[in-house]
Amino acid sequence: MRHFVLGLMLLVPAALVGQDSGIQNATLRRAIRAYESLDFPQVIVLGRASLRERLTAPERARAEELLGFAFSATNQPDSAIAAFREAILLDPDRQLDPRRVSPRITGYFNAALGQVLVVRQVRVDSARFISGTPGTGAPIRFTVTTPARVRTRAISGQTVLLIDSSIVAGTLNLRWTGTTPTGDPVRAGRWSIVVEAFGAGQNTFSASQEAQVTVGAVDTLPHLTAMPGYTELPETEIPPQSGRPLGIALLYTGVAGAGALALNNGDLGTATGREIGVAAVAALVAGFVMTLKKPAPRPALGNIQYNQLLREQLARRNAEIAQQNTQLRRQVQITVVPIARGAR
Repeated sequence: MRHFVLGLMLLVPAALVGQDSGIQNATLRRAIRAYESLDFPQVIVLGRASLRERLTAPERARAEELLGFAFSATNQPDSAIAAFREAILLDPDRQLDPRRVSPRITGYFNAALGQVLVVRQVRVDSARFISGTPGTGAPIRFTVTTPARVRTRAISGQTVLLIDSSIVAGTLNLRWTGTTPTGDPVRAGRWSIVVEAFGAGQNTFSASQEAQVTVGAVDTLPHLTAMPGYTELPETEIPPQSGRPLGIALLYTGVAGAGALALNNGDLGTATGREIGVAAVAALVAGFVMTLKKPAPRPALGNIQYNQLLREQLARRNAEIAQQNTQLRRQVQITVVPIARGAR
């Protein structure tokens, strides 16, 4: 029997073993020390005595949970379930680690959960989204222990917005779109996400999570100065050098040479032939110089047409961006950040 109790003790959460620094009530501190010493009858006596004294809510939940473990260790299931039930009502988010708690204790704790209506582990996740965009919003999730009509609302000052209303048993996942019934974005500030559960008769429970909401403008798109992946081509080109001027000069030189030779054999004399020869040489030099000269740039018709098409595409894309920016300026970006419990 001693070994069984010791094994049960080793499966108690660390928060209940040697972790009494946050406990101010002297009787409850004595009950914890008795539990650490495996004196379960004394734990029950001291735990009950502490509940008759002034305790904070966390201390009262600790005392009830301590009694639940002591009753479990002494094989008193009804009393253990009743103690766990009170602990859950005082602290709905309380849970046991199945890796460190015996199946017997876990079974009693789960039985207590099934006997009370509480909303557990209400969580609002951080989110940034465009107000009114389908499929977006701040994720909300929580667990309801027994079937109930559950209403989830967002409250800030005098503003109350209904998020969801449905019959729930188990875990529910919702999204808060951050809009009013008229479709307008909510105002910035501190909001409280309140979950209320309405069970049979007068059995009700509520839990909440605070969140900070900021509202800002949506970033617009910059205008383009060039099409991504495309560059304009030069609109002029240098034609390749041609030997045509030199060819023409050679032709003229040949003709002039033939003329000069004919004149030398005729009646005009050598002076006229010499002048024609000089002219031929001058033509040959001029043709050679024109051949070596860099050609003048000329329009590149293909590149001009390509650039024109590129500019038209750029103008159309900027017109589309301007239209999108007009729509974006009408939208509002909402950022939701949960506030830790106890933070102001």
